[in-house]
Amino acid sequence: MMVSLKPCAIRNPEMSDLLQATERSRVRRLHERASFDRALANAILDAQPMCNVGYVIDGLPYVTTTLQWREGHHIYWHGSSASRALRNQKEAEVCITVSILDGFVLARSGMHHSVNTRSVTLFGKAFKVEDPEEKHQLLGRFVDHFFPGRYETLRPDHKQDLKATTVLGMEIVEGSAKTRGGGPADEEEDYSLPIWAGVIPVHQVVGTPVADPRNLPGIEVPEHVRAFKMG
Repeated sequence: MMVSLKPCAIRNPEMSDLLQATERSRVRRLHERASFDRALANAILDAQPMCNVGYVIDGLPYVTTTLQWREGHHIYWHGSSASRALRNQKEAEVCITVSILDGFVLARSGMHHSVNTRSVTLFGKAFKVEDPEEKHQLLGRFVDHFFPGRYETLRPDHKQDLKATTVLGMEIVEGSAKTRGGGPADEEEDYSLPIWAGVIPVHQVVGTPVADPRNLPGIEVPEHVRAFKMG
């Protein structure tokens, strides 16, 4: 079953340009690195699809790593309908984090070594996408989010494909971003020490696509594969 993809509808278009600062979203340690700017948080979410979802089952904390994608003011993730994790996240308070490592910061003392990072932490109540058509649309746009135009080239989804997949979402309302850039911040007297200090930059690199050996003869690498990039 193939679906004709529609552009995502932006819910709550009048939402504030700032994320809600609350007791749990306020950054207390090195608060000057924190930001509640929605545009910054969105940029980090869009640059890194890997996320960690924190939740509670029977009073015990769990964290699951998965892929996320953003549509407007909502973040979505998906998994198996048989997943205990997803069943327990539905209508539950969750915490979602996305982090990007940009560099290792080497200082003149162990205390002041650090990392350059960009991260977002979001809080809220997860909801399950119940409408079959909406879920189908979301999953199609999920594919096209990373590989534009790929979904329409795939074999149509089977009903069982959709039945076996759960999509959860959360409105992006409460949370904060935290970033660090630049070199080490040493104690003034340590700058006279004969110790190398600086930054080792870290970059995520997309490699050359490796074809499945069972591809049919003559299948060319599509443009959405050749043009793929992250960050």
